[in-house]
Formats: sequence, C-alpha cells, structure tokens
Amino acid sequence: MAVVAAAAGWLLRLRAAGAEGHWRRFRGVRLARGFLHPSATVEDAAQRRQVAHFTFQPDPEPREYGQTQKMNLFQSVTSALDNSLAKDPTAVIFGEDVAFGGVFRCTVGLRDKYGKDRVFNTPLCEQGIVGFGIGIAVTGATAIAEIQFADYIFPAFDQIVNEAAKYRYRSGDLFNCGSLTIRSPWGCVGHGALYHSQSPEAFFAHCPGIKVVIPRSPFQAKGLLLSCIEDKNPCIFFEPKILYRAAAEQVPIEPYNIPLSQAEVIQEGSDVTLVAWGTQVHVIREVASMAKEKLGVSCEVIDLRTIIPWDVDTVCKNADPFSLGLYPTGKDERGDKRSLLNEKVMHQTSDLLASLFCFVLGCFHPVVTVKASFLIALDLLETFFIADDGTSPVFF
Repeated sequence: MAVVAAAAGWLLRLRAAGAEGHWRRFRGVRLARGFLHPSATVEDAAQRRQVAHFTFQPDPEPREYGQTQKMNLFQSVTSALDNSLAKDPTAVIFGEDVAFGGVFRCTVGLRDKYGKDRVFNTPLCEQGIVGFGIGIAVTGATAIAEIQFADYIFPAFDQIVNEAAKYRYRSGDLFNCGSLTIRSPWGCVGHGALYHSQSPEAFFAHCPGIKVVIPRSPFQAKGLLLSCIEDKNPCIFFEPKILYRAAAEQVPIEPYNIPLSQAEVIQEGSDVTLVAWGTQVHVIREVASMAKEKLGVSCEVIDLRTIIPWDVDTVCKNADPFSLGLYPTGKDERGDKRSLLNEKVMHQTSDLLASLFCFVLGCFHPVVTVKASFLIALDLLETFFIADDGTSPVFF
C-alpha cells in the first residue's frame, strides 16, 4: 500500500505541474527532457545515443591452448568450473540455486556430473555462504562460493574483509583461507534497478589480503577464473552479467591460466591513455575509434583486469607524462578506485605536473544509470537519495 500511495502522490504532483502550463522543478532539479519536457519528440529520443550501447569485440582466436569452441561468457565460466572440479577432488561449488544451474546457468549440469556433495545449494544468507567457504578453505579444500548478485555481497562484507582477508596475517601464516574464490554477477544490464545493477569492486579495492578480478570477455573469464581458483589468496571474481550472453568468442576447451595482476594493453596509442575493466573496456574501444576518426587523437587502451593488486608498472609505463589519462568506470563519482590510480600514476610518472587525469563516472546515487534517455535525469536521482539545503531526502 505504501508503494501505491507513493506512486499516486507522484502522479498527482506531475498532473498539478502540468496544469500550470509548465513542468515545475522538484527539489531544485529538473526532470529529464525526454520524460516531461513538452517539446521532446519520439524522433529526438531515437536520435540520442544510448550510454548502455556497445559492441562486443572478441579477441583473436587463441592458438596456444589447443582446441577451441565458441562460448559465451556464462558458458566459459561453466567450462572453468568443470575443469576445476575435474582436476581438484577437494573442490566444491555452493551458493543460492547453484544445484540446478544458477539464475544465469553458470553451473548447469555440474551437480549431475559431480554429485550433490560437490555442487549444492545454501540458504539465502550471504554472510553464511562466505563464512562457510572460509571454513572449508581453512581445512585445505578448494571453496568456490557464488553470491547470486554482486549487490547482495554486502551482508558478507564483514566475513570477506575482517575474516578472509586477514586470516593469514592474524595467524602468522600458520593457516589461511587462500583457496577461497567468491564468484558474483556484476554491473548493469539496463533493467536490473537498484539491487541488480551495482558495481561494488571499489569497496574491496582498499582491502589488503584479497584479490579482485573482472574479465572483459569469455576467453578472459575462463583463464582468469581458473587463476583465481588456483591462487593462494582469497579472490573475488566479478562477472559482467551483461556479457553473459552478449559476448561470444572462441575459447579453449582445456584449462589454461591468465596471470592475475597483469594488465593488458589491447590497443597502442600516443595521445590519451584509457584504462578500464569489464564491460567498460568495450565502450572505451569504441571511444578510441571515434576519437581517432573524428578528432585525430591516438588512444591507448588498457584492460586492468585485476583491480587489486593492480598492475602499476604497465599503467605507469604506458601513461606518458605529457598525455591525458582517462579512467571510465561503472561506479559513482565518489566511491571509485580513481584516487588510487591517480595517486600511483602521478607518483610513478616522470613529470608529476605534466600528467593529466580525468575520470568518467556516474552521478552520486545508489545505481549508476546506464541509459541517457532514462526516464529521470541522473541529477534528479541524486536528489532523491541525498538531502540538500539541510532538508530530508525526497523519496517517491
């Protein structure tokens, strides 16, 4: 009833605003032109470029790892998990709904193949899932935990940051939970709203003792996930869910590893350095092409891949002190890794004052909107959640 009442109040306010002959400002922020402005047309909306739009660019087919097969990203994850279970008899996979294949089908068929003792469901309790994984890993087994959406990883934050990340340190390396890997779907799709769209990697980027990895493609996903599972430190592996089915390319059938904490320069350039990870890599590759075509600007593109500990040497080596560094991410304007990147690159490059850095970020509100023609403007969304003028936040 509260939701219905709130919606009714919202519509009544809009109607009252329209009756006055113009659209009023709510809390000092104007509503999006495509939503309320009388002069906006369907043609105008159709011409506006969607921020969520990108074209997946597959990597060249790898030849060094044997036979390949076309896989999308969720299939490459399944392949990596299959390889791990086959290779390591102590490996177990657990999480909400993983026994039947998971909501994104990443574990489909694995319970039938390896049995209910190695692939099994857990209660809906993220703190319990990670705590259980820590316990399994401490015994020496390989624990692969799934958090159904990255947005729901926060109840497990204490277990990850205060337990998993510090286990080796507090025991003087007498024991550890380094064989723990936490998988989770990550980022926006365009219709996930508040609790299925977030990119929380920055919260973990300040925590020593864990590794955070985000792939850009099926090939990268399998190799990086296998490296996380075999690494001797607890890892968080975020999987861009918009790429689960949108991204497909040739992926080796047999297991292979892509080293962690090694960024990849996927396009050479001399004027601007673009650094990104996950889905944003494909966005900035298009940006680099547009900059070259329309502005004559040569852009270098770097996929960071591992968020922590990140590859300082590659980024600083390629960030020319007289070039501009752009770091586009899916995070909001205040809660990102940009300050860490900025500080490190500024200290490592030869001319601190000549290096320029710019961050392409979303507005400061709970979900970074991915469509430019979204019904409500970004700045309006921020006003709904952050109070101004000493007043209470507005909730509709």
